[in-house]
Amino acid sequence: MGIKSFIGARKRSSTTTTPSITVSDYMSTNLITFKADQTIESVMQSLIKNRISGGPVVNRKNELIGIISEGDCIKQISESRYYNMPLQDQTIEKHMISEVETIDGNMNIFDAAKKFLESKRRRFPIIEKGKLVGQISQKDILKAAMTMKGQTWK
Repeated sequence: MGIKSFIGARKRSSTTTTPSITVSDYMSTNLITFKADQTIESVMQSLIKNRISGGPVVNRKNELIGIISEGDCIKQISESRYYNMPLQDQTIEKHMISEVETIDGNMNIFDAAKKFLESKRRRFPIIEKGKLVGQISQKDILKAAMTMKGQTWK
């Protein structure tokens, strides 16, 4: 008498692969943007009102020229108090980050997650043909991972 296997019937492995999920599948396209000539105070009000931690700064052609964040605003609050200079007339142009790292909308979502870990950024803008088309955040990466729950990580 032979040995019986208790593993059960084996499924044939399927050769179909799950499609790659890209940054553009999860990026936000309805963005709150800022202009370089906006006051720091108006930007802070917008950040609070919209419950966001920062946003892209664009010119009239919707080209990305910088990023402004809560941290940039807090730094300015601290400096204005130290030098006893009111915030009301100061624009964000001198306080935004001008050299902005962007991310490709066609990048795999897991490669984007790795880029978030390496750079310690909270958001990356997506540029196409010189124009701002969207933004991906760490929360968007989490949403993408949750939709893949139970699937293979590809």
